[in-house]
Amino acid sequence: MTRTVLEVRDVQKSFGAVTAAKDISVAVPEGAVFSLIGSNGAGKTTFVNMVTGYIKPDSGSIRFADRDIAGMAPRQITRMGIHRSFQIAQLCNDLTVEENMLLAGAIHGASGPSFLRRAHDPEARDRAVATLERFNIAEHRDRLVPELSGGVKKLLDIAMAMAGDTQIMLLDEPTSGVASDEKFPIMDLVMEALRSTGVTVIFVEHDMDIVTRYSERVLAFYDGRIIADDAPDEVLLDPEVQRYVTGTPA
Repeated sequence: MTRTVLEVRDVQKSFGAVTAAKDISVAVPEGAVFSLIGSNGAGKTTFVNMVTGYIKPDSGSIRFADRDIAGMAPRQITRMGIHRSFQIAQLCNDLTVEENMLLAGAIHGASGPSFLRRAHDPEARDRAVATLERFNIAEHRDRLVPELSGGVKKLLDIAMAMAGDTQIMLLDEPTSGVASDEKFPIMDLVMEALRSTGVTVIFVEHDMDIVTRYSERVLAFYDGRIIADDAPDEVLLDPEVQRYVTGTPA
């Protein structure tokens, strides 16, 4: 039986009079690929931010590695193995691709006096290059970030999030900012790279073609609630999803 790697139970979060998460409960099996869909403000990003420690839930539990991580700092959660990328790539424009990768590895693995030593460690460089190769962007290793295409920037951001020992990867709109003819090749590369390491994947996405092609299970959010939780085809046929998320019958 596949074990549950992440369990969110009865999580609530409000910002003043606005309820951003209401009675959110979900169990994520190890190695699964989940997608989160919903209109802007539906609760998807709040969910990701609570799992990764950027927002503390008002109540409920988020269990990972036999611990309740709700309220832990993002750095603690990252070092436990829950990593994330962002909708807008978090890159240092003054560094090369390889230097960005080395910096990400140092941040994931060390702090204090050992931080800079780790960034210049030969083994760290080998790991950085290996990750760049996995995402098929090693050829750009000596280029500065402003010289890169949107697709390569997106791949670098995700590769940097994979630095360290990743067990769960959360991707925030992995195809945003990518040309339409690049979205499937980019996602093919991303999913192949992630599956090769056996990580569990949760991604936020507005493109239903991406959702149906790459996810095994879909969580549809509306008004801070999960209104559907099933296989992609089933979720997209749900009347509430058609009304509040997709806008038209699937």
